[in-house]
This record gives sequence, structure tokens and C-alpha cells, in this order.
Amino acid sequence: RKTTSQTHKSSNNNQPQLIMGRMHTNGKGISRSSKPYRRTPPSWCKAKPEKVKEDIVKFAKKGMTPSQIGVALRDSMGVPQVVHVTGSKILRILKVAGLAPEIPEDLYHLIKKAVNIRKHLEKNRKDTDSKFRLILVESRIHRLSRYYKKSKQLPPNWKYQSATASALVA
Repeated sequence: RKTTSQTHKSSNNNQPQLIMGRMHTNGKGISRSSKPYRRTPPSWCKAKPEKVKEDIVKFAKKGMTPSQIGVALRDSMGVPQVVHVTGSKILRILKVAGLAPEIPEDLYHLIKKAVNIRKHLEKNRKDTDSKFRLILVESRIHRLSRYYKKSKQLPPNWKYQSATASALVA
């Protein structure tokens, strides 16, 4: 029988470390790349903090999400980590400028996925696999919105409704 979490011994001490499993698959998600330990920008990065902040605001006004802004800065200006250069994260810079998205980006993309699955189900009513996937996506939406309400990133009366979801992502 498989469990949703697994206990591993951490490398620095012998205390067990709990690793959270994925919500709707079997993976444990342990393998990943690591960020550099140093919190200062590398010597080859010549980007000025003021210029980076201006570019973040400029990209946000074009309608880009925070992750798209990070990719654009990495590819065009060679900024490895915005935090190391500016001292604050992209989303915090956007909040100060008043350009932060009203709902968090990961929740937005889950809602967008649910809207697309619903649109698909209108044409293909017998697609039972898509019906099942829609249930899984909407359960992730409810779980994530519960977290964001607790952490006060969403208003306490915010509720996901499938009928009005297409207006949220339009």
C-alpha cells in the first residue's frame, strides 16, 4: 500500500524529514535543482537595481505575469535572480507599484485549466476522463484557495464558482 508522504533521513542530522507527496499522482517530487547559496549577485551580472525595477514595472504594464517577467529578465538582461540584484522579489516590487495580480498566479492558471476543460466537455459530453480530471483540478483550486484565504492573500468571502470562472481568466 502506498502512502502520500514518506519519511527520509536528512543529510545533516539523523532526524526524519517528512516529504509531502503529490496530490493526485504517485510521485514524491524529491529531485530538483538548487539555487546558489550566495545571496549576492554574481560578479558577471552588471544589472543595476533601479533599471531592473523599472523593467519589472514596464513588463507588468504589458500584462506579463511575475514568472514571465522573471524569464524575460533572465533571457534579455541576464539577471539570474531578481532577489539578489534588487533585494526584493518580483511580486513584492509589483505590490509596491500597485500592479500585483488580484488572484495569485498558480490559482489563476488552475482556474484557466478548469475553464478550458469545461469548454472541452461542452463539445465532448462523453469524455469521462476529462470529467474526472476536472474534478481533480477543481479540488486543487479549492485547496489552494483555502490556503490563500488563511494567509490573507485572498479576501475571506472569495469563492470559486465554475459559472463565473471564465470571467476571472478573461
